[in-house]
Amino acid sequence: MAPTIQLPRAGGSLFTYQMNPSAVPAAVGKPLQSRVVYAAAHVVVDPFADAEPLLQAKIDWEATLAYRRHLWSLGLSVAEAMDTAQRGMGLDWEGAKELIRRSIAEAKAAGGTVACGAGTDHLAPGPAVTLEAVESAYEEQVSFVESHGGQVILMASRALAACARGPEDYERVYGNILRQVSRPVILHWLGDMFDPALAGYWGHREIAPAMDVCLRIIRNHADKVDGIKISLLDADQEIRMRRMLPPGVKMYTGDDFNYPQLIRGDDQGYSHALLGIFDAIAPVAAAAIQAMDAGNMARYDALFEPTVPLSRHIFKKPTYAYKTGIVFMAYLNGHQNHFRMLGGAEGARSVVHLAELFVLADRAGLWADPELAAARMKRVLALAGIE
Repeated sequence: MAPTIQLPRAGGSLFTYQMNPSAVPAAVGKPLQSRVVYAAAHVVVDPFADAEPLLQAKIDWEATLAYRRHLWSLGLSVAEAMDTAQRGMGLDWEGAKELIRRSIAEAKAAGGTVACGAGTDHLAPGPAVTLEAVESAYEEQVSFVESHGGQVILMASRALAACARGPEDYERVYGNILRQVSRPVILHWLGDMFDPALAGYWGHREIAPAMDVCLRIIRNHADKVDGIKISLLDADQEIRMRRMLPPGVKMYTGDDFNYPQLIRGDDQGYSHALLGIFDAIAPVAAAAIQAMDAGNMARYDALFEPTVPLSRHIFKKPTYAYKTGIVFMAYLNGHQNHFRMLGGAEGARSVVHLAELFVLADRAGLWADPELAAARMKRVLALAGIE
């Protein structure tokens, strides 16, 4: 019989929840064929490190790499050192370099695929920052990733957003960097709901003119662009841009609200995937794409549909706090033995929010071990004073 658990509601009351007795069957570990699918992966903190957790938290490298091996075993690729790994929100460039180096080496050993974020986060935005400094920062990070044999995900730059005076500055910086890369990169358009410091990216606050600038950069350097990941949480805008990309340039959905329909596509095309939510729902994501590979779109829909309410909850405003839900899922599912995060981000969501996440994940059949998930949920509730 499935476990029951007492969960809190807003206002201070409790309710008894009967857990789902069944779980989604694990995906068969084989290459995915229909789409290119990246899961942006989180990092695991070392809870035994004698360091200030808000400023100098240390990474548990074995647990962090073990989770990447788990993702590869399902047939997923890994997007490394992205915002899901708390890049720029707990993970600095020094930590990211070590993560990238270790992850690329692990991918080679495991036969997995990895692409790594390169940005300018070691360059603090400020009035003295110039476009030349932004370019130099990008060059340093791109060179590091490529020197270790990794594919680059060219991340959006807070420093560029702060110093650019208009679209022409974005075209200059991106053009100079793209001319130098040794292999095609994945561009990353991250909306300000994920990072408020990126408001007005591409030189416009409105999406349509910003998209025009981004498309112009892609068209001018199409041989250096593998694809673009957009994280705007707006399916219509993604589809519009997807239809205007040059031949051979992929759209990678970063839409954690509408991914099933965007990956499914329409008669004019489809999106590949580079998603933070796929860290949390990895077995289901892999199984859904395998169903697509087999031509079983009914199963594809049945697998993905119950994960959407969970994803929308995890990514609800403030959207940048979604990493808390991602790590919470990994803890409840036994992939790490604690619920601690860089910068103390485990406290970024309320216990009521986490209780609702527990219910939605259970309804989607995402617990590998329901008894373990319930036991760990009870520990979290006890720490919040809910016995």
